[in-house]
Amino acid sequence: MTPLAAPLACACLLLAGCQLATAPAPAAPPTQAITGVRVYTSPTEPPLDGATVLLRQGRVVQVLAAGNARLAVPPLAPQCDGGVVVAGFQNSHVHLLGSAFADARHAPAARMEAGLTQLLTRYGFTTAFDIASDRDNTLALRARVDRGELQGPRLLTTGLPLFPTDGLPIYLRDLDPAFLARLPQPATTEAALATVQKNLDAGADATKLFLVTPQGSGRVKRIPPDIARAAADATHRRGKLVFAHPTDLDGVRAALHAGVDILAHPPLGTPGPWPPALMDQLRAQGVHLVPTLKLLHHELDKEQVPATVAAPILHDSVREVGKFAAAGGKILFGTDVDYMTDTDPTEEYELMAQAGMAPMQILASLTTTPAERWNEAHRRGRIAPGLDADLVVLEGDPGADVRQFARVRCVVRGGRVTYVKAR
Repeated sequence: MTPLAAPLACACLLLAGCQLATAPAPAAPPTQAITGVRVYTSPTEPPLDGATVLLRQGRVVQVLAAGNARLAVPPLAPQCDGGVVVAGFQNSHVHLLGSAFADARHAPAARMEAGLTQLLTRYGFTTAFDIASDRDNTLALRARVDRGELQGPRLLTTGLPLFPTDGLPIYLRDLDPAFLARLPQPATTEAALATVQKNLDAGADATKLFLVTPQGSGRVKRIPPDIARAAADATHRRGKLVFAHPTDLDGVRAALHAGVDILAHPPLGTPGPWPPALMDQLRAQGVHLVPTLKLLHHELDKEQVPATVAAPILHDSVREVGKFAAAGGKILFGTDVDYMTDTDPTEEYELMAQAGMAPMQILASLTTTPAERWNEAHRRGRIAPGLDADLVVLEGDPGADVRQFARVRCVVRGGRVTYVKAR
């Protein structure tokens, strides 16, 4: 109290009815609740039946078991109650290339929000990693999501990927020629390093290397080992991770030599068994794998491969991915959507189950494994006090039927409802 304020306060107390003015206490932020028929707080913890998740200011406050949850706490949204609650999902392999996202800096927010909902949000993805797109356009889209201009998942990106010299793959040749002309195809280590630096300086979150690219008629092109290693090392010096598209077994070996962190695909379509020593080395170096098994089915259908030929090819890749996972290999869920136009991930879940992955292993690939890989386990991946309130409410129990992972009732990102299934 200042010297002048003290006498004034004393004088005021001597006068009848005189009261000192005090500022009203700020209102406590509201606590809201989601009650589930079952809550999976983590893939490694037993589920809680009839539990309630309390949220405040975008974070989880508490998880209350059944019988302790009848509090005077309003529901976050009545439509979100009554399902199976899990942590928000991460899709670790997407592309943001569709017309819905064109001219993201100026396009109507409603169009882009609808595109994100169609592609990602309605399937429970609260984080998505774009691993090849128009960098500047994707960063503009992310900025508008971050500013709250439109609702959608948290977006991470590799920016513009690196390809072999004159080595764009045949499956990209139908894309916009202006976009294709911007794709880096460095012929020297210096050029590759410049691309990595420019991507990361612009705000990219990782580097993507197309180590091997099909050129048609059985021909492929490859990024030279010194260029791949230099690009990976430069990325790691910035504290970022490296994705690689390996295509074949030699591409997997090249990824190991370069020090890649994540294989965006396994060597899909390669006849099994894949060399056990190679799979062991992937695990020993901590390389994570995104199965994208549905993509192989999609490509075989696109090429009109007869079912009698396609079935054993798909079976081989499903079996080998399962062997990798069963031996302790780290799996990240990803679908390659917006390269594939079919956005429904149900088949991917089914194929992962056919590979022998248990429902909770699949849940880990969506939640705790990506959180740990990106050093974010202190913020997301589980439902626990203090973690971000990124939640998915499913219609049914994925522990009983993995197809339920794709049957989403409600999505919450940062404590805000971003999707509710129409009834």
